Amino acid sequence: MRQTVLDAKQAVVTEIQDKFAKSASSVVVEYRGLSVAEVTELRRELRKENVEFKIYKNTMSSRAAEAAGFNDLSQYLTGPNAIAFSDDAVAPSRILAKFAKKHEALVLKSGIVEGKVVDVNTIKELSNLPNRDGMLSMLLGCLQSPVRSFACVVKAVADAKEANGGAAPVVEAAKEETVEAAAPAVETVETPAVEEAAPVAAAE
Repeated sequence: MRQTVLDAKQAVVTEIQDKFAKSASSVVVEYRGLSVAEVTELRRELRKENVEFKIYKNTMSSRAAEAAGFNDLSQYLTGPNAIAFSDDAVAPSRILAKFAKKHEALVLKSGIVEGKVVDVNTIKELSNLPNRDGMLSMLLGCLQSPVRSFACVVKAVADAKEANGGAAPVVEAAKEETVEAAAPAVETVETPAVEEAAPVAAAE
């Protein structure tokens, strides 16, 4: 019977260790004082973004953290704790911090983000970042900036064309730009050729 209990405990430790190792983010919180209804609400909010919320005994969580190489996490594993696990490095911090603002009984403590143990200040900083979709939108906005700039230039040219009553100003502008761009190239090529030809003519 004793061995069965030990095996069961070891299985839980291995489970937690595996979650620590595979999750992009694991956040430890103290939920002392939250009602059953509030915990249920928090789980629902976390589940919307595929964040798993688990309650384990601190002794097992500590063993798992040490086995996974996160010894510094053990100091935070005191009191009634729960751990949020996610493949998203930001989602647990953002959701938990938002919930904690409305429910002071929920206390952010520490976590593991991208393989490093972080303190509560880092958790709060991460909570200010957007979710994955939001970050992708920000990235897309950066990629589209040159496109928007080009669109503004095209619109300016079109407005100038309309103001001048036709395509002529645009064509003339294009010609001027072509001549200006070509001029330095002509000077660079022709000038050396003339200098080399002069001594030959004098010899004759």
